[in-house]
Amino acid sequence: MLTLASMPVEAKEWAFTVLLDGKEIGYHKFTLNESQHELKSEARYNVKFLFVTAYRYMHDAQETWQGDCLSKLKATTEDGGVRSWVNGAMQDGQFVVETAKSKQTLGNCTMSFAYWNPSILQQTRLLNPQNGDWLETKIKSLGDETIQVRGQSVPSRHYLLEAPKFHIELWYSPGNDWLALKSTTPEGRVITYQLR
Repeated sequence: MLTLASMPVEAKEWAFTVLLDGKEIGYHKFTLNESQHELKSEARYNVKFLFVTAYRYMHDAQETWQGDCLSKLKATTEDGGVRSWVNGAMQDGQFVVETAKSKQTLGNCTMSFAYWNPSILQQTRLLNPQNGDWLETKIKSLGDETIQVRGQSVPSRHYLLEAPKFHIELWYSPGNDWLALKSTTPEGRVITYQLR
């Protein structure tokens, strides 16, 4: 007989190939354990120039959620050789975020850049889990359009998320599943996420 411990855990995954200016540089994978309300995020980018790695990015985060509110966050990042960490947790009814450089209290319901959760489209501030910045955001609907997802034409809703130094386009299915992302850097380079 199957025991509860041997039964598969309810999980949802978004696995993306990441492209920079149309060239593949790595992946970003999000795994949501719905029964435990935990999300794991893992990103690996390697940008090569003349067959030599010119830039490397590694990011790992684990988030615990209560509904649409973060209750715990632990993240580490290596960005071009610079390492950083962010820890956050609920303390006395407030979400407290700590980095190597700062500690701040953000309120009783904080959301990160949780693209997988369409509730971010109603937020006016989001937490950057890479560096702990608490950023003002503006969301604009860009209408409906058909996009290519895994070689299929798929109807979608298109949004623009703007924050300091961020210009991010997001696409969701009519059922609110996250389908794609495009981000334009301050230098004008384009990062694209394509579902695997």
